[in-house]
Amino acid sequence: MDQAAALPEPGVVQQSLFVGAIGWNRASGRVEDGAEDPPAFLGCFRDVLVDSRLVLPGDVPKDSDVQANIVAGCSDRDKCEESPCQNRGRCVSQGWRRYACECHRPYEGDDCAEEYITGRFGNKDLESYAMFSLDNNPGVSVVISMFIRTRQSSGLLLILANTTSQYLRLFLVDGRVKVQVNNFETLVSQNTVNNGHFHLVAVKLEGTAATLFLSAQSQGSMAIRRVQTHPDDLVFVGGLPDSRASASFGGYFKGCVQDLRINSKRLQFYPVSTPVESYNLEKLVGVSEGCSSDNACAANPCLNGGECYSMWDDFICSCPPNTAGQRCEEVKWCELSPCPVTTICQPLSQGFECNILWYHSNRKIKSNLSSVSLSFRTRQSEAVLLHAQRESSHITVSLLDSHLVMEFLGRADNDSLKVTAQSLAPLSDGEWHFVSISQERQIPTSRWIMDVDGHQEYISVSRAAAGDFNFLRDGADIFLGGLSQESGLTFSGCLGPVEIGGLHLPFHLETELNLPRPQEEQFVRGNSNNSPQYGCWGATVCAPNPCQNGGMCEDLFNHHRCTCPSEWTGSLCQDQTDTCNSHPCVYGNCTNLSEGYKCECELGFTGEQCEVEMDMCENSSCNYGATCLKGFHSYTCLCPRNMTGHFCELPQLPASFCVGTRWNYSCFNGGNCSEVENTCYCLPGFTGQW
Repeated sequence: MDQAAALPEPGVVQQSLFVGAIGWNRASGRVEDGAEDPPAFLGCFRDVLVDSRLVLPGDVPKDSDVQANIVAGCSDRDKCEESPCQNRGRCVSQGWRRYACECHRPYEGDDCAEEYITGRFGNKDLESYAMFSLDNNPGVSVVISMFIRTRQSSGLLLILANTTSQYLRLFLVDGRVKVQVNNFETLVSQNTVNNGHFHLVAVKLEGTAATLFLSAQSQGSMAIRRVQTHPDDLVFVGGLPDSRASASFGGYFKGCVQDLRINSKRLQFYPVSTPVESYNLEKLVGVSEGCSSDNACAANPCLNGGECYSMWDDFICSCPPNTAGQRCEEVKWCELSPCPVTTICQPLSQGFECNILWYHSNRKIKSNLSSVSLSFRTRQSEAVLLHAQRESSHITVSLLDSHLVMEFLGRADNDSLKVTAQSLAPLSDGEWHFVSISQERQIPTSRWIMDVDGHQEYISVSRAAAGDFNFLRDGADIFLGGLSQESGLTFSGCLGPVEIGGLHLPFHLETELNLPRPQEEQFVRGNSNNSPQYGCWGATVCAPNPCQNGGMCEDLFNHHRCTCPSEWTGSLCQDQTDTCNSHPCVYGNCTNLSEGYKCECELGFTGEQCEVEMDMCENSSCNYGATCLKGFHSYTCLCPRNMTGHFCELPQLPASFCVGTRWNYSCFNGGNCSEVENTCYCLPGFTGQW
């Protein structure tokens, strides 16, 4: 027979022949299905002849528009072998050259190629929430599930509510998911979810049991009163329209929610193109598409030259050497070896100190040393100001519990002589104080007198008259700011002129002077590689300004005081003068108190902030089988037909039908008809006309 390589060219014949599909559009190269046309054929043809001429199979030029999607051969290879399902979807073979994909959440579509669109809540700390309405009854078993991503420890996730109550609440407390059913039954997850990763959260309500799951792992179950969902119930996601009501559950949620479902029906913030069954979105406030991140580095959180790297809703600081802490706020100053070799570096909260000054006599002192005077300014309660020692003799002037203490131990005629003196008032107040300790010789004893700011503070009487500081004339070490170079600095503050026996302990070295000191008797400063800082200043307590809400900071030497605007109070102006300005009472009226506020709750609500809805039926005394009807202050028991009484605790006795001369009537609870019209004989325990 004659063979043809292809169908006749258009125009040669008047009729058209379609093989495998009806309605082929030559211009578009597609099948245009009509309403009544059968679907396109999927399979193989062989030896298709028209007027004894071979139509299929045949060789057709590549640019021909007379056929499409036809290949030579007839393969029955399983389509699943080509792994058509994306994103770990499971391919299920459904016969010859057909398959279906079972998609893992949150993916959807024929090939699992489409991902459910994430809703971003609380972007830039704005209030946001979504509201859906139910258009069906989900059934006896209700499973609510969603992916969440957050770094916040608290916030409202979801609320199911009808016209009278919120019967299911999901919110975060300390980074854990908390489930509350019917206002009272509560279950909290064992694991936290605020680490910035996606977590699948699911709550299953089935009969009288509720179970919480995190990433398919059970977090516990609890017994509940049966929950019934109805059409027109509302689902709030991320928050409530009332910000005060949202505050009761940790405030608005900040993070991302994806693939939210009730059973198998979706709640979509932004619908995907794949048609899926979804509940109606009623409101979308402040929820953006995707899962973007706030720029946590915009506020420059890294200190001391640290470099900020933004993470999702967080940041990490790359700290320079010798710094530490999340924000590089801890400087390990002493690892930088800032002090001379003759001193010991002492780390402090605001830096370091290494100014322990060491002195000794020039071996030419002949004057009697019987006094010490100095001035100082500090807020330390424990510190050593001056210590001098030779062998077993020593003198120490220090701060102990903010009081100045002098301790002197000398030797006279081989008997130990110990003298102590202490100031009456505390001196660690950041002000300058001038102290003089001197000996008043008397026979047979000597008195040591401590004078603070011109007031005699303490008198100590020694046991012998020979006590003095002459052991410092030769071979003794004198230290300012600590007990020794090895022990390290203990004093943080300012020292004014220091004298022993009228001789100064110089702060300047001879090499720093234009002329040498001419006096013969001198104390000489050692550790020449170390220099004190001249002047007196404290830490920069007002930079940055610690006072909040527009408060003015006053520097009081290592201490600050905030002068607050009239509407703020507290040490940092952190408390409102009118504590009710923030509307803390959710369902109640606020009253200012001297320390805080008090909420007077509306009827039906309780709690410190009137945030808890009261359930008067929770501990009702209604008998078994009775229905509790709750009110604002009390409840009523609705009895079954066979029970009566205030709590339905009494059986309902039969009634008697009575025929009277004027009308018929009934006697209830076992009462009998009487001869007198319209009255009954009642059983014991009952009274009344009927």
